[in-house]
Amino acid sequence: MMPKVLLLEDDINLSKETKHQLNVNGYDVDTVFDGNIAERMILRNQYDIILADINVPGKNGYDLVKHIRSHQVTTPVIMITAFGEIDDKLTGFESGADDYITKPFYIKELLARMQVLLKRSNNTGKGDVIKVEDLEINIRKREVSRGGSVIKLTSREYDILLLLAEASGDVVPKNELIKRVWGSSVSTNNNTIEVFINLLRGKIDKNFDVKLIKTKIGFGYYLSSDT
Repeated sequence: MMPKVLLLEDDINLSKETKHQLNVNGYDVDTVFDGNIAERMILRNQYDIILADINVPGKNGYDLVKHIRSHQVTTPVIMITAFGEIDDKLTGFESGADDYITKPFYIKELLARMQVLLKRSNNTGKGDVIKVEDLEINIRKREVSRGGSVIKLTSREYDILLLLAEASGDVVPKNELIKRVWGSSVSTNNNTIEVFINLLRGKIDKNFDVKLIKTKIGFGYYLSSDT
């Protein structure tokens, strides 16, 4: 069965061309031009991935993603926008987006980013539960909890946290995180990793006395309860 994609894009020509390219590469695509309509479609249907432009009529991309996340929709989201500054990316990630691609983009890069997200979201693991102090990661359910309370993470946040947990306290270099989370065919940078680590800290550590996500300056990140 072809992966199901929702494409929110108000540029008619870009929407048609992107849909055509995705169809050719084996994706079943629904297109929509308005954020409010997109929200209703997402809440009523099951999609494998969502591609959302930011500046669209109705509800903008940021608010759309924030709202569907509040409804526990965990479908991977890639923001597509003409903006490219780090503050715009941070806003997208804070809203709950998993990735970000800037117009104009090559379809090969978009496909690579989609494939990485789909591969990781479909990897249910073997039902193992990884524990680090009072943090638990249920691999089969892709569910994270700390102190008995479930913590909602985006697909990217979960992938990064899982890689850190699997390292069993060893430092995971930034370049390794980029390669394993985004894939070797996708270009990104250390700033993106830092943004996600900060978002993770806000969810995993902020409300707890013991901070688990640690930085080894100049190298990368690791999980530990040591002070």
